[in-house]
Amino acid sequence: MTTTTTPAHPSTPPSGCPVHHAAAPQAPNGCPVSGHAAAFNPFEDAYLQNPPEYLRWAREQEPVFYSPELGYWVVTRYDDIKAIFRNHGSFSPANALEKITPPSAAVQEVLNSYNYAMGRTLVNEEEPAHMARRRLLLEPFTPEALKHHEPMVRKLARDYVDRFIDDGRADLVDQMLWEVPLTIALHFLGVDEEDMPLLRQYSIAHTVNTWGRPSEEEQIKVAHAVGNFWQLAGKILEKMRRDPSGPGWMKFGIRMQAEHPEVVTDSYLHSMMMAGIVAAHETTANATANALRLLLQHPTAWREICENPELIPNAVEECLRFAGSIIAWRRVAITDVTVGGIELPAGTKFMMVMASGNHDESHFPEADLLDIHRDNAGDHLSFGYGAHQCMGKNLARMELQIFLEELSRRLPHMALVPQTFHYLSNTSFRGPEHLLVQWDPAQNPERRDPSLLQREQPVRIGESTRATTGRAMRVTAVREVAEGVKEIRLAPADGRPVPRWTPGAHIDIECGDTGLSRQYSLCGDPAQPQELVIGVLLDPQSRGGSAWVHQHLNAGDTVKVRGPRNHFRFDETAQRVVLVAGGIGITPIATMAHRARQLGIDYELHYCGRSRRTMAYVAELQAEHGERLRLHVADEGTRADIPALLGQPRPDTQVYACGPERLLDALQQACAAWPEDALRVEHFHASGGALDPSKEHAFEIELKDSGLVLQVPADRTVLEALRSANIDVPSDCGEGLCGSCEVHVVSGQIDHRDVVLTRSEREANQKMMVCCSRSRLCGERLVLEL
Repeated sequence: MTTTTTPAHPSTPPSGCPVHHAAAPQAPNGCPVSGHAAAFNPFEDAYLQNPPEYLRWAREQEPVFYSPELGYWVVTRYDDIKAIFRNHGSFSPANALEKITPPSAAVQEVLNSYNYAMGRTLVNEEEPAHMARRRLLLEPFTPEALKHHEPMVRKLARDYVDRFIDDGRADLVDQMLWEVPLTIALHFLGVDEEDMPLLRQYSIAHTVNTWGRPSEEEQIKVAHAVGNFWQLAGKILEKMRRDPSGPGWMKFGIRMQAEHPEVVTDSYLHSMMMAGIVAAHETTANATANALRLLLQHPTAWREICENPELIPNAVEECLRFAGSIIAWRRVAITDVTVGGIELPAGTKFMMVMASGNHDESHFPEADLLDIHRDNAGDHLSFGYGAHQCMGKNLARMELQIFLEELSRRLPHMALVPQTFHYLSNTSFRGPEHLLVQWDPAQNPERRDPSLLQREQPVRIGESTRATTGRAMRVTAVREVAEGVKEIRLAPADGRPVPRWTPGAHIDIECGDTGLSRQYSLCGDPAQPQELVIGVLLDPQSRGGSAWVHQHLNAGDTVKVRGPRNHFRFDETAQRVVLVAGGIGITPIATMAHRARQLGIDYELHYCGRSRRTMAYVAELQAEHGERLRLHVADEGTRADIPALLGQPRPDTQVYACGPERLLDALQQACAAWPEDALRVEHFHASGGALDPSKEHAFEIELKDSGLVLQVPADRTVLEALRSANIDVPSDCGEGLCGSCEVHVVSGQIDHRDVVLTRSEREANQKMMVCCSRSRLCGERLVLEL
């Protein structure tokens, strides 16, 4: 079934079609359907057991394909899925709740007997109605508003674990993970607790009714359950109308209706009541069951969060990426579109398989590896993206973090019982129907230490989890490589290979219990899988980082490390490079020189310093680079003449530099006549300081993908304004130094205060670092691609 139209000349290969055109059958646009695509069946167990693996062939060979089984085009790669989510001008959510299996006349008759009239909700509503309602109803979902739910969530989690803690065996789904999220959902919505088994039955029926492929007999049974669910939702809503005071999102909606009856209508509230009960608990219940199964199947990761609960927030994001509870979502094209290089007409239906996109190697390196330290885990698509991103995402995160904390603290010795996992047959939702675990109650740690019951790990919602992604690394060696410079070699404490990195990358090191985190460039060979190497200069003006490294790090110590990340990338396609280092800036530059030599790139390496005794790795560099190395040593009278060093501008040459500001400033001046972005630099420090409200002005930001308009007052950063509005943006340094909070700018003039962007990037005005940069003009509106 499809609403697309067949081209007049189906034999003409459509743009981007990856399949040989002698094949048959054909999709509605004339593109032949491959054997893999024809066999695609999201209702079979193989799909639900492992959706990313089931669709590996598609990501690699046919990322957008037509499914005759569904009548939908299936989209499997990260960038394509995100592009559809963000473009609400070309893709409508109108079919998001459309029944995959069209109801028969008998089914429709049953639904009509219950006066079933499910209408549009926040999930499947189009603009401009959607954003008007979303803005009115958003406040209870913001991180600040969710804080007062935390004690209730903690108490429920603890009370339910108390019920089985001494049993030695439990089905976590039946005994905790359905009832607790449902209770929380009812509490959040403001619904008095009803018969939970009945509500669970109704919720499952709603899922099967919308996303499943039931038989005719099953459809009749499901229709009765859905009808009863609809009537129950109406009764609950009527009870609320009699007294809409007090907490609860639905009561909040009723109060908003009194103020804006044209925006929040009766039918809308009835539909949202039913959809909200499903959305607020089923997805969280499934997500928690998936996460626990996943972590228990990866004992190293489970042990790590048991020993270090600070890792839980990022472990939640990685579990949502690896095995989220929402596998796929739908859109319909409202204009002619191009997806994955294939041109398709208005009316084309799409199923975006986020579970596949979340395993796209182009965005998540080693995507099939569960890595709770992954610093971009929060980029997952499991909550959608853009204007229709799940509003309840942070309530779900709170629950997941608290559930994992409670179980890992009280049952660290818990293990999976050998079992076969079963999933409800449908295209879009995934979670095991049962999750059997066992443990030895005699080993319960609270029997030895009752005080652990009082420990609580802070919940992180509405903020980046990158600060919690650190992995334990062991210092394998420390040696002095120059006066005031120590080389530190680090190996993963768990014995795994180090994360992959490229020249110019850096890591963050947490300086013990000082609360400090400092960034150091990696040196050495990226091909070495066993260790990471940094060189650290003891800075006389140290803010504490380099002093801590020099005074406290010794061989055998363990330190928390985040990264690697790279915002100073070396272009391996360059024809010729000039590499300039000042002092400890040699660490990333030496790695670039090593790579240039490996690739056969024409290069020269300039190393500047006060004296040889303060310059690290001189002997090693001379041995490797010979005459390509030029030393500029101040006390030997060979101080660098920057204009002479660079010579005449050359269009085939790139200049890379790292060192003190005076060196970088001199290079900037000398390169003024060179081609744009010929010079690429890395700074030691950011130039901007703390925000001074007396010197700032207020402005607006419009979020193009989300449809929101936010105020940024003089005393807040753009990053703070975004997070307060429930918009996920990663950030690390908060100083415009690391580049992790980069967002794309659609329009507006930016006052750039970072040290990451190049000259031409600033002039192009298409990117900004939201932790520090602002609008250049008072009262201006910046439009951001968020």
